[in-house]
Amino acid sequence: MAPVTLSTDKHKDYRSNSLWRLTLRRISRQSSARVGMVILGFLILVAVFANVIAPYDPEQVLIGLEDGVKKRSDPCIHLLGCPKDQAQHIMGIDGNVRDQFSRVVFGSRISLMIGFTTISFAIIIGTILGAISGYAGGAIDNIIMRILDVLMAFPSLLLAITIVSVLGPGLQNALLAIAIVTIPVYARVVRASVLSIKEMPYVAASRALGGSPLHILISRVLPNAIPPLIVTGTLGIGTAILDAAALSFLGLGAQPPMSEWGTMLGSERNQVFTAPHLVFFPGIAIMLTVLAFNLLGDGLRDAIDPRLGQAN
Repeated sequence: MAPVTLSTDKHKDYRSNSLWRLTLRRISRQSSARVGMVILGFLILVAVFANVIAPYDPEQVLIGLEDGVKKRSDPCIHLLGCPKDQAQHIMGIDGNVRDQFSRVVFGSRISLMIGFTTISFAIIIGTILGAISGYAGGAIDNIIMRILDVLMAFPSLLLAITIVSVLGPGLQNALLAIAIVTIPVYARVVRASVLSIKEMPYVAASRALGGSPLHILISRVLPNAIPPLIVTGTLGIGTAILDAAALSFLGLGAQPPMSEWGTMLGSERNQVFTAPHLVFFPGIAIMLTVLAFNLLGDGLRDAIDPRLGQAN
């Protein structure tokens, strides 16, 4: 029996590696996924090496450190003709006399942390609820899904604003609110996958061999429900970053002097005509980040789609 077990294990490992290689090959063929990965890779590098890239501390006020520094002054780039005797500020100075470039660079850390943390929490809770609901069925399914339906009945951003208003403004409360309003999305995705997978022949075989419901759910059902969850989660990260920026813009998320892009937009929203660079650069950063995750999510969806695999 030992040689058969060893051969079976090797076959499973080979099959798993082959599926991963096939999926990666499909992803590499998707132009949208490649563009998304390039942009996301650039943002991750900026976030990791923010201390090296940023010339100033993001919360450092430059009054007394530089001569003639003024709030909301225009960008100064030496290569584009800015006087050499003037300190270089690639994206200008904000209303509190801080280097805008340094704040945008460090803001990438906060935004990526917001996206990954929020969606990870929502996926974990949503997966647990969706798996229990889909596999158990009956009254348990009805109770869980009706509660989630109530959450989905409200506009997500409006519900997040309400939750933060009750808990109090702050980045942690904003992250919790965004996670709560997105849990139903992942719970529904997992539930739909579990409902179809639990009727598969290999699940019925495991049940006939005496496998416990928990063992079957964890080892047979959930692993096959992961692909659509990955796609939905990748797309959801961009939405979470956008929602967090909106809450910060309204003063309910990250609080000054934190270098969060939404907070930077909210602080300078009245200067869109007098100092447009203070609104333009954080807005571009948010746009590129959301675009990267959306492109990557679209590419993953096309790569994981079984019909695409049959076409290839």
